[in-house]
Amino acid sequence: MRKILQLAACLLFVVQVCSAQDDYRSPKKGSLIGFSFNGTDFPSLGQPKNAAIKNTDYGMSLFFMKGISKRIDFSIRYNGLFSDYSKDPNATSSGYVNELEAALHGRALTDNHFFQPFITAGIGIGNYAGKWAPYAPLGVGLQFNFNSAFYLFAQANYRATLSDKNLDNNLFYSLGFAGNISSPKPPPPPKEVIIPVVEKKDRDNDGIVDSLDACPDVPGLAKFNGCPDTDGDGIPDKDDSCVNVPGLAKYHGCPIPDTDKDGINDEEDKCPTVAGIAKYNGCPIPDTDGDGVNDENDKCPTEPGPADNGGCPRLEQYHFNAKNVQFITGSATLTKAAKKELDNGAQILQEHPSLHVSIIGHTDNVGKPQSNLKLSQKRAEAVKAYMVSKGVSADRLKASGAGQDVPIADNKTAKGRAENRRVEFKVD
Repeated sequence: MRKILQLAACLLFVVQVCSAQDDYRSPKKGSLIGFSFNGTDFPSLGQPKNAAIKNTDYGMSLFFMKGISKRIDFSIRYNGLFSDYSKDPNATSSGYVNELEAALHGRALTDNHFFQPFITAGIGIGNYAGKWAPYAPLGVGLQFNFNSAFYLFAQANYRATLSDKNLDNNLFYSLGFAGNISSPKPPPPPKEVIIPVVEKKDRDNDGIVDSLDACPDVPGLAKFNGCPDTDGDGIPDKDDSCVNVPGLAKYHGCPIPDTDKDGINDEEDKCPTVAGIAKYNGCPIPDTDGDGVNDENDKCPTEPGPADNGGCPRLEQYHFNAKNVQFITGSATLTKAAKKELDNGAQILQEHPSLHVSIIGHTDNVGKPQSNLKLSQKRAEAVKAYMVSKGVSADRLKASGAGQDVPIADNKTAKGRAENRRVEFKVD
């Protein structure tokens, strides 16, 4: 136990000494020549490949190794093995095996670390009782770096045969050392740092000397090279067109503008030069038909009409004369002249499919009011039925009778009564 503790203490001391001189190691390995002691486990002669009993033969190696990058090394190894191994039981062995290998070794860290694990992959060939057989060594190992001048290696490989006829799969163990035969590069000399003489003068007493202060006469902030930011918007006053109002760099320190003063900033305003409302993204309420009545108040937004008619047109503006719509006295039968005018009206409605019309029948005061009301209703329905027969959709027409209650002239005269016997057409 005491010897084990002493050996462990010595190893710890060596590790500490080598780690303390880490700066002298190179991140890329130089050129090494090394020597190792080896052991190889072949299946026993006459035993199957998976037999528990193995033959362990011993030998030694000479190898050359060189770093080809900071984490990959290349090696060429000659193995001399004292062994009678042969897959042919009738073969005569010389008792010595020659092997030659080339391999790459990959490390997770650069070479300037004392302790490193690595993996190995390569190709090799050996002569076993006069029979040549190639194989592929695959394995893992440990490297101990003593200041890039001296190395210790411990390695274990599984060697997969590439010729089942002459060689079995086998295990290879190696413990060796190598010395660096290339001249190590000396560490670069330390760079001379010239410390400039900095002027200590600070006129505005903001802690930034005048030689580094972009605003030497006004106290400011270091992040703005000594210039102030009065409104705290992250734009120094010297670059801020609105020093006292927080804004954006895009607008030189000013807020987003509202050119038309409608309360909607220009970045969100689709009509930035015309005052509007938020509902229409800063644009005015639209007037689709251009009749001066905006769509929100226009009962006929796609047909121009006067404001006093809710933005809807009057049929008169399409050359329709409602006075020509007359009936045979005391009945709801249309005259020929009335039918001709209604033909005109039906044509107008077909050309303007968005219009809806209320047909209102009226009478004079001759007769009983109740009878006059019924007669006015029949006359309105007669007009609707005729226009429907001419291709106007019934759901666009509404018929109603007002009787004698809405005169437009004096019922005391024949002329006035004639004017009161009428049918009105109102576009809804």
